[in-house]
Amino acid sequence: MKSAEIITIGDEILIGQVINTNAAWIGEQLSCIGVAVIQHTTIPDERRDIAKALKTATNNADLIIITGGLGPTKDDITKTALCEFFQKKLVLNDEVAKHVEKLFSRHGTQLLAVNKKQAEVPEGCRILTNNHGTAPGMLFEENNKVYISLPGVPYEMKGIMEEEALPLITEKFNLGAIVHRTILIQGIGESFLAEKIKDWADGLEKKSIGLAYLPSPGLVRLRLTAKGLDRPNLEKKVGIAIDALKPLLPKHIFGEGKTTMAEVLGKLLREKGLSLSVAESCTGGNIAQKLTSIPGSSDYFKGGVVSYSNEIKVGLLRVDAALIEKRGAVSEAVAIEMAKGARDHLKSDLAISTTGVAGPTGGTEEKPVGTVWIGLATTKGIWAKKFQLGENRERNIEVTALTALNLLRLELVNNNL
Repeated sequence: MKSAEIITIGDEILIGQVINTNAAWIGEQLSCIGVAVIQHTTIPDERRDIAKALKTATNNADLIIITGGLGPTKDDITKTALCEFFQKKLVLNDEVAKHVEKLFSRHGTQLLAVNKKQAEVPEGCRILTNNHGTAPGMLFEENNKVYISLPGVPYEMKGIMEEEALPLITEKFNLGAIVHRTILIQGIGESFLAEKIKDWADGLEKKSIGLAYLPSPGLVRLRLTAKGLDRPNLEKKVGIAIDALKPLLPKHIFGEGKTTMAEVLGKLLREKGLSLSVAESCTGGNIAQKLTSIPGSSDYFKGGVVSYSNEIKVGLLRVDAALIEKRGAVSEAVAIEMAKGARDHLKSDLAISTTGVAGPTGGTEEKPVGTVWIGLATTKGIWAKKFQLGENRERNIEVTALTALNLLRLELVNNNL
């Protein structure tokens, strides 16, 4: 199996100003075509560091992919460093020059001398056309190694990878196959999950299938990986393993891959012809944001009320002020009234409500930080459920939002709403 190292160039990444999403995305794409990524390296915008990283990667990997440092400004030095590494000189590439001129002409922007320099590339490299910007990608081959240099702008990098680089990599290497499938799980923690599927997980080793737990707030992703030469056989083997997993987690598996909970719920609502509204307190609009991030969500999502204050709970959602006084805003009764108020006020079939102590302050002995009530108003009744989460505010908001969406998903699936 061929190996790869990804080198990311940029001071902004080293100091934490920018998150290195490029390396993660490239690694995922390479894995999908059967290339094993063995190392990610991040280095500053310095020629000596680029040269050192290239030398190390050459000794370690068959494929070296570099991102960053290909723009028109003075700190973009990757091309110069590549010239030094491969002992080449910069030459004007007519194809790239015409491309740059065409882009500027299309946008009605003046072409500066610094932009024209984008057309200078190390002699002998193969140009990878950038249909989304001016800086071209470049491919070098030396001593059975392949080097690919890409711009650091994510959408430009992705465009060149998908349109040019990945097909060339597949063609140049006699690749094996790596099959990944990721199962999405909600409503059960990583340790409890591991215990529940222990026998199933132990059986994967006999089938040469790797298993990785990838937890995040409110979710656990289970990634199954099989490697070999026969992709159809690997896909079949992983598929059988997943089919055996599903009966073990009937309430918790909601999707696969990059599917979101909001997508799954939206599909169910559309299929059933039902509408939804939300009344959010502790989640502050997070549920509505997730729902409206899905194209076409206006088919089923009516809207929401962020009733952060008791005044809004009473004034807009018609929650009884005496009830809040007696039970407190974070209570089963108020969650129920909020869900009812949202459904009635926004004239939807279904409604979700959330009220809780997100933290890090505001907790009491009776209702410590992380206490959350989620209410559901459905065609079959109104009820609320209590959850005791942790002390991290951001995590509590995210977990509450995902849990609320999953509760409604389960109602739709199991109770024939």
